Amino acid sequence: MSRTPMVATSEAVLAGGVIAQGLGYVNAWKGKTVVVKFGGSVLDVGAGGAGGSTIAEDLVLLKGAGINAVLVHGGGPEITRMLERLGKPSKFVHGLRVTDAETMEVVEMVLAGRANKSLVSAITQAGGRAVGLSGKDGRMLLARKYEADVDLGQVGEVEAVDPALVRTVSVDGYIPVIASIGIGRDGTSYNLNADTAAGALAVAVGASKFILLTDVDGVYRDPDAAGRADHEARTLISELRAAEAEAMTRDGTISRGMIPKVGACLDAIRGGVPSAHIINGTVPHALLVELFTERGIGTMLTP
Repeated sequence: MSRTPMVATSEAVLAGGVIAQGLGYVNAWKGKTVVVKFGGSVLDVGAGGAGGSTIAEDLVLLKGAGINAVLVHGGGPEITRMLERLGKPSKFVHGLRVTDAETMEVVEMVLAGRANKSLVSAITQAGGRAVGLSGKDGRMLLARKYEADVDLGQVGEVEAVDPALVRTVSVDGYIPVIASIGIGRDGTSYNLNADTAAGALAVAVGASKFILLTDVDGVYRDPDAAGRADHEARTLISELRAAEAEAMTRDGTISRGMIPKVGACLDAIRGGVPSAHIINGTVPHALLVELFTERGIGTMLTP
């Protein structure tokens, strides 16, 4: 690596302050667990096993710093594309994919296969060691059929979590990479919402933080601002109390795809996780900035 000296004392002082702050956070986080949910929307951005993001590199750095990182992922856009290739249309009800037996085969093939192994490969390429799993392994994510006003097929909700396998893999020095598929008591495979599955796992492993990586910067006070190019019109909320998040969900400020994300964060907090975060995973090293700086980069939800 080539060495380029700092051009000014002020630049060196600024860099030193950032490094000192980061190292302080690293020391405080050693031995603790962080559960990260990597959304299909982020996986779908750009090219490469991690959608062109720095998630693999960031996870390897966390592991090297003595922090137990656990990655849970979805893969909705890739599932939709695979179904289209097979001539099978996707149908959604209340944001949930209707999952008949044939669709479930595709879901499992994409999530536990292509998406999962591409993330494992990206972590390996970044210098780390990862083990690809699904919620079916070790009955990690025991699920039951999701009851709705219409039959959604093999869509499930988490009934119980067994974190033993995740802990074993982490202690052995690997980064667990978990596809959001659950298993029923009778062996049936279930398509799980990756946000809620990750939040439930964060509670079960006693995580110190739960972080959702998505393709938006976080929660906005103006629900229509996230899609506008005018950055001045956006009002990103840096810190959000649970009660306020609940009120914003009721009045419609938090809407559409942000509802399950905020809901998963609230469930994690109610389950004992000290804080949950929604950040933009397409921003380089967003995970490290959120963890190791005072201001962070997205929205932090607290009790």
